[in-house]
Amino acid sequence: MDLLRRARVAFQAGRTLKESFRLSQLEAVVRMVEEHECDFVDALRKDLHKVRGMGSISTVNLQLPHRKMTQVMNRILLKSTSLDDCVVISEPLGVVFIMGTWCSPIQMCLGPLVGAIAAGGANSLVAPDYVLCHRDVKVRLVQALKCCLVQFYGSDPRESCSLGRMVNLEIFNRTRDMLWRSGKVAVGGQAVEAEKYIAPTILTEVAESDPIMQQDIFGPILPILTVNSVDEAIAFINKQEKPLCVYAYSSNSKVISRLMSETSSGSFCSNDSVLQSLMVALPFGGVGASGVGSYHGHYSFDTFSHRKSCLLRSTRFECVTYLRYPPYEDRNLSLMTWASTLSQKSQGWCQIL
Repeated sequence: MDLLRRARVAFQAGRTLKESFRLSQLEAVVRMVEEHECDFVDALRKDLHKVRGMGSISTVNLQLPHRKMTQVMNRILLKSTSLDDCVVISEPLGVVFIMGTWCSPIQMCLGPLVGAIAAGGANSLVAPDYVLCHRDVKVRLVQALKCCLVQFYGSDPRESCSLGRMVNLEIFNRTRDMLWRSGKVAVGGQAVEAEKYIAPTILTEVAESDPIMQQDIFGPILPILTVNSVDEAIAFINKQEKPLCVYAYSSNSKVISRLMSETSSGSFCSNDSVLQSLMVALPFGGVGASGVGSYHGHYSFDTFSHRKSCLLRSTRFECVTYLRYPPYEDRNLSLMTWASTLSQKSQGWCQIL
């Protein structure tokens, strides 16, 4: 609570609004990532058993909101030559709380953080759910996934240095409980509490009411459910809360197109996974129950900013604008219509800067 109080005091004093303050904070974040990259890698290895490259964040991604902030600040300083000045100012939402997922702490925390700093807010920081396939290909899919697991992690994933671990016992117990109370284990299923290890697991015969289908998994468990058609798959997805992402695997472009246009999700990716969340040029975020707002580059700045519309009027033009007041007469209406037509030809009285 003391941290929240101090953050609010700093924001209300206007400290975070100064361009120089925002730039210095962003530069400090970039420096911190560059200077302590080895520390981040070491912490991820100890906590999650992740190797270099898993969950890292590019300093280029950190610097993009920096440019967006500078562009907006410059635009605010422009002057309009029209009768009224209409300015859209990006102002910070205020003190924000950023909560990242335990399995991707750098990407999910530092990414939004730089956008919030660029926008001028004060911040506190805390560090595929299922597959639908046609019932006729379920057996082949499970076998193919099993072969992939062997190729990725060897015959005993527990011995692999490439497989991550649960971050703590609370997460381990939560994930293990979902696993034991859902579906039927087709591959994997082993759990070792002392190592916070859960084997890459594939579940079949999963019901919609199973615990594994009621919350985000964020663990190495993949439930497989069967459908009879693309129509049934689309209906199943739309019946649930809107997901963070829909991944569609198909060589049929019409199937891909239908899944993309007839479902709603934070993002969409065909014939790959996770890749869209790593691309700086694309906004990453959820919709509805899967999240509010998005980040990456200037999208982070926009998410943590409020677009305030400002109309700057002068009394010099009251000799014209008085026509909008009662009593409403045909002559006044004709003059206003003429003035409106004239303004449209000259790009309007109101110019958005």
